[in-house]
Amino acid sequence: MVFFRSFSALSKLRSHLVQQSSLNGSVRWLQIQSSSDLDLHSQLKELIPEQQERLKKLKSEHGKVQLGNITVDMVLGGMRGMTGLLWETSLLDPEEGIRFRGLSIPECQKLLPAAKPDGEPLPEGLLWLLLTGKVPTKEQVDALSKELRSRAAVPAHPMTQFATGVMALQVQSEFQKAYEKGISKSKYWEPTYEDSLSLIAQVPVVASYVYRRIYKNRQVIPKNDSLDYGGNFAHMLGFDSPEMHELMRLYVTIHSDHEGGNVSAHTGHLVASALSDPYLSFAAALNGLAGPLHGLANQEVLLWIKSVVNECGKNITTEQLKDYVWKTLNSGKVVPGFGHGVLRKTDPRYMCQREFALKHLPEDPLFQLVSKLYEVVPPVLTELGKVKNPWPNVDAHSGVLLNHYGLTEARYYTVLFGVSRAIGICSQLIWDRALGLPLERPKSVPMECSGCHWRGQRVFQWNGLKITARNQP
Repeated sequence: MVFFRSFSALSKLRSHLVQQSSLNGSVRWLQIQSSSDLDLHSQLKELIPEQQERLKKLKSEHGKVQLGNITVDMVLGGMRGMTGLLWETSLLDPEEGIRFRGLSIPECQKLLPAAKPDGEPLPEGLLWLLLTGKVPTKEQVDALSKELRSRAAVPAHPMTQFATGVMALQVQSEFQKAYEKGISKSKYWEPTYEDSLSLIAQVPVVASYVYRRIYKNRQVIPKNDSLDYGGNFAHMLGFDSPEMHELMRLYVTIHSDHEGGNVSAHTGHLVASALSDPYLSFAAALNGLAGPLHGLANQEVLLWIKSVVNECGKNITTEQLKDYVWKTLNSGKVVPGFGHGVLRKTDPRYMCQREFALKHLPEDPLFQLVSKLYEVVPPVLTELGKVKNPWPNVDAHSGVLLNHYGLTEARYYTVLFGVSRAIGICSQLIWDRALGLPLERPKSVPMECSGCHWRGQRVFQWNGLKITARNQP
């Protein structure tokens, strides 16, 4: 087994980081928010030098600390569980779920400004939080919302696919123009910021073009400059119910980021590390999101739930549902919407959607079926014995909510996911450039292994590369 040990140093570093995170969290909670500055760009301009110094200090003081063990299984398993990325905007805890800049989803729902009292958080507020680490005021969110609306004009030609639409926007890239003119590396973040804010502003417009073009006879609905980000997106799709606007605010907020190791986030980060501009990087991320193991899961959940109703009827009993779950598993398929690669408890993104449904649509038949699945599926998966996390994830619920309010085209759901993910990916891309993160280029090795021998340690000879490992205690 190949691994690297520095447990004492690692423990000290983790302890230091936990203490610092706790302190930073306390400071952030006290800063809700003293600054009267409504301009996000100027806020970032103040923060970036401080964070650049923090990165230098971390590198100089802890640069040689080894972050855990790396095994051959990890290399062969797609780097699952390996600590290998710097991702400022969010952290995924197996027990708690996602935290955005240290705040859980319930905390975000409580602290971030909403469109109405006791309403869902505005996605613009989350964007501010991800970029600055601070909870914004309602005035700051309103100013950012106004800025995004001013950037939302899109070249007037309909798109057939979302990724194609994003690529079409790339001709506007400020980063590409600045790079070609020889901009200083220390200023890369500024045109990246410009591109990212414009991209975040424009993707709902492109996404609504795609929806209206495919499903609504090409009858495009123009943006409404009096609406916020989530509400305007719902409006351009053709939904003007206040509850649908609230749902879209919640949906965009909770789907925006999920740390850096998932396919779409890592793809965007990887492509951007080559100094591809945010448009190219995000378009690449969308193509990763389109894969059935990543962003297609929410549509598969709704289709599977409807197949349950078609076969068993609307008044399905608990025993019938249990039998159908076993039938699905015994056919070699999975029950979509359950389990997660990192989480080991119910996804908090599932729970906040469940709370939304209990508040707004408790009598919806498909929601009631989802509630029964919440009771039935985990014990079945636990009995099966091969699942580390039998609990529902974010995809188990979102399709039913969208379906209730009339967005029934399940194959479009991944586009909604993509609009949301623009906020998280672009926020991190700005910090990638601000911190001067390098080109990503991990070492790779072939399967052939020869020359293994013992001299108090094991040496793996892989095509001329020697990897030395001490015996595991």
